[in-house]
Amino acid sequence: MPRRWNVLFLCSGNSARSVFAEAILNHQGGHAFTAYSAGSHPMGQVRPEALRQLRLAGISSNGLRSKSRDEFSAPSAPRMHFVFTVCDNAAKEVCPIRPGHPMTAHWGVPDPAAVHGTPEAIACAFHSAFTILERRIVLFLSLPLGTLRRTAIQHEIDRIGRS
Repeated sequence: MPRRWNVLFLCSGNSARSVFAEAILNHQGGHAFTAYSAGSHPMGQVRPEALRQLRLAGISSNGLRSKSRDEFSAPSAPRMHFVFTVCDNAAKEVCPIRPGHPMTAHWGVPDPAAVHGTPEAIACAFHSAFTILERRIVLFLSLPLGTLRRTAIQHEIDRIGRS
């Protein structure tokens, strides 16, 4: 078993949902996990609404940026133990082959960046996406990874994605 687990969260734009997941896991599970995020078509910047939500939750946004999943396909990239897609577009795309055969799951979350309307409606959408991901990450962190077989872990991370 690794001392630290590396986790990659993928989304198409890497501007909100996957960034939320990276920040939440690093904040809550930083003792045992290193989280990363990336996109297949990165927007180039993290949405200001996402940064605001992280500030409201008391989670640091230092070092967060919108980046391509290609950064994690390079030979020098960290070996991933888990890869989670958090948007339906990323889940449908063919992902590059990852060394080490990480466990994968789809944790689909509605896109808060797609919401239009009042500032309150937009803020509510970002809060909702954040809350969904936070709940799933808390469940993920509760798994006794060191004692479960790979098939049991895969079953549990799939179940979390359906919650």
